[in-house]
Amino acid sequence: MSLTTPPRPFDVTALFPQLAPLARTATRLHPRPGAPTVHDSSVGGPLLWPADEPWPHCDEPHDRHAAPVVYSPDDVRLLRRDLAAATERLRLDPEAPESTPEERENWERIKVGRPWFDGPIPLLPVAQLYARDIPFTRPSDADLLQVLWCPFDHEEAAHPRTALFWRSSATVTDVLDAPPEPPIVQSVYYLPEPCLFSPEQVTDYPHPMELSKELQDQLDDERRWETIDPALYNTYADDPGELYLKNLCHAPGWKTGGWTRWGVTDPVARPCPECGTEAVPLLTIASSEWDAASVTWIPEEERTAPAPPPLGAQDGNFTLIDIVGGYDLQLHVCPVSPDHPHIELIQ
Repeated sequence: MSLTTPPRPFDVTALFPQLAPLARTATRLHPRPGAPTVHDSSVGGPLLWPADEPWPHCDEPHDRHAAPVVYSPDDVRLLRRDLAAATERLRLDPEAPESTPEERENWERIKVGRPWFDGPIPLLPVAQLYARDIPFTRPSDADLLQVLWCPFDHEEAAHPRTALFWRSSATVTDVLDAPPEPPIVQSVYYLPEPCLFSPEQVTDYPHPMELSKELQDQLDDERRWETIDPALYNTYADDPGELYLKNLCHAPGWKTGGWTRWGVTDPVARPCPECGTEAVPLLTIASSEWDAASVTWIPEEERTAPAPPPLGAQDGNFTLIDIVGGYDLQLHVCPVSPDHPHIELIQ
């Protein structure tokens, strides 16, 4: 399925010409539940991983006190299947039971959790991007990016720690068909639901805090905004900057490239840990594709007939990933050498 972002409510560069040279191309990924193979760009799908290459593990200690109840990946999948079955059952018959005896038995077992595990944790596949499908910053000899993470928070960061692997897909002739899985995960939200992408290029502009003081003042000047359709402006009349931030400057959701999203913190420098070059956005791992304040970003194809969120998830969350209660995990890489250590940013 092809998904299309609606045109922005109006051309913001017509009101603020200084924004035009700051435009960047981003690629919205629009992940939707599917059945990816190793040859697909995907979220949570199988990876084109060489059979003779060791699967990566996290060897660092994990805090059992931060995760008093842990689950196996199969527990999470079973719970999701049961939720999906219950949702479909009630859709077909509103008088049907909310749960079956088998579903209740599963839930009672799952909510108890699994025994703690102290050994190295196999990483989980998060995303696989083929350059033929999706443009992204990459080394010149690589056409494939694979993103994995440890499904536990770590002491210095309350989110999963990611690992990036770049490779030439043509060199992988013998594929690992049964990679190891972690025996436990900290949260059901750290196991991505398998999704396929519907890539679409859009235009991003900087967050207001990355603009010059002069341009920020212009964005806050209500008189500038009064020239547009009042129906588009009146909702934001007390805060025109919110109209720019939520609907005009940069696309929400999973994407590659574009501008960095800010909000939890003010903009900070992101020098490459190895060479000091300012890192650029590589991939945004989002908790949702839109929220109540950014519904103008809902794809055209889903505005009149919205795709139901999978397995009881909130609107706009198709991967079932949740980062720190609804934030984005943005990965930045060195534009000079993307295989330098990457930077993780929660916003």
